[in-house]
Amino acid sequence: MKPLPPIVFRIIALIKRYPGVVALFGFCSGLGSFILVDRQAHLATPVAIVLLVSWAWLMVENTVTQLFSRYFKRDIPASVLRYLTQMIHQESLFFVLPFFFITTSWNSGQWVFTGILGLAGLVSIIDPLYYHWLAPRRWLFLALHTLTLFAAMLTALPIILHLTTSQSFKLALGTAMLLSFPSLASSFPIHTWRRGLLLVAATLAAGGAGWLLRTWVPPATLWMTEDAITQDLDNQTRTHGEGITTLTVAQARSGVYAYTAINAPRGLDERIYHVWEMNGKDMDRIALDIHGGRQEGYRAWTRKQNFPAAPSGTWRVRVETEDGQLIGVLKFTITPDASAASAAAANGDQAGAEPKNQ
Repeated sequence: MKPLPPIVFRIIALIKRYPGVVALFGFCSGLGSFILVDRQAHLATPVAIVLLVSWAWLMVENTVTQLFSRYFKRDIPASVLRYLTQMIHQESLFFVLPFFFITTSWNSGQWVFTGILGLAGLVSIIDPLYYHWLAPRRWLFLALHTLTLFAAMLTALPIILHLTTSQSFKLALGTAMLLSFPSLASSFPIHTWRRGLLLVAATLAAGGAGWLLRTWVPPATLWMTEDAITQDLDNQTRTHGEGITTLTVAQARSGVYAYTAINAPRGLDERIYHVWEMNGKDMDRIALDIHGGRQEGYRAWTRKQNFPAAPSGTWRVRVETEDGQLIGVLKFTITPDASAASAAAANGDQAGAEPKNQ
């Protein structure tokens, strides 16, 4: 048996005496991690790896504490373990929350997911709520744990492994389901095979609901830095002309550009779609390949000329991932011509993007 260094006892005593410092540290470290990633893209990978390593601690916490007790003949105080778990929740939530606040389309169902994350972050830094309301309700605590892991993986996987948003969502959802089952089994012991089947069914149902509601989850690492509906675009400089919100039928038939610049993690190759929608009905879905790393966002556009015979109405261009997660929306209105004689024939739809090496 080896004695613990005196500094360990001092740290434990300080944590017990000033528990609020742990909450403040978790909040500041999480927010600071986002700022580092946002300002210094090359720091994204190490920050995200540290985040996931902290989650690995939670998975092996029981084993480590048992080995510690056996080796040092001492138990780690339960308060220290609680504070460490709380700090990991805080750090993870306040790392991912800025990403989700930036990428959320607030006029869609995505506000529900981001709102729940924000509420979870608030609970994690208010000790009376975290320890006296959340922790005693084991199922609710596990739900927070799983939600935080899910959000952390959605943010970290594109940064670390350069997985697409679609791949990251599937892997994060599968991992959350896999890791939540042992936790559920410990909270609701399996005494009969029927109870076991019920827990398996509940886990699969939760995963199925997550997949069906995937459009309500913002694409954590993709957001628009610039967008415009325009009729002028310089292909050489890849810059758009004056943005417009209203145009006539004749003007529309001469061609309309939907221009977007999308921020993505360095090294990420992602396929997105411009979905042209008229009065709530999808008209065209045009694919675009974007490449991450450009601070101002990767510039890509689609051009529509093939409008229906009566195109007047409200138009939207939804910018989506492969799985339909909304990145942003561009809106414009087409009004009738003063004279129908100005209508022109359509030549088809086009798409374009800047070269990968720029």
